[in-house]
Amino acid sequence: MAAFKNAVAAAVGVSDTNILTAAAAVATTLIGMTVANVTANQIKASVKVTSGATTVFLIKDAPIPVGGALVPLGGDQKVVLETGDIIKVVTDTAASADVLLSYLES
Repeated sequence: MAAFKNAVAAAVGVSDTNILTAAAAVATTLIGMTVANVTANQIKASVKVTSGATTVFLIKDAPIPVGGALVPLGGDQKVVLETGDIIKVVTDTAASADVLLSYLES
């Protein structure tokens, strides 16, 4: 049975933070993501997917203004993760971003 789920991470910063690792025996479709700047200064954020030994960027060093958010996934864009794939977020400032990822497991 298909289930809509969320993964969250608070205070993401200068080290890669794993937001979600795709589970075995289910299809994982990423349907939306928001990265919110929680600091008093502009930050830059990157969103990556690691699949095996390969890491690719969905977005790299995107600026997020004070009080703003980046929406790297949503609308018509969907991303499918295979078993063990990991979606990660990193910023250029310590404890600077909150992340919400919505996905569908089926």
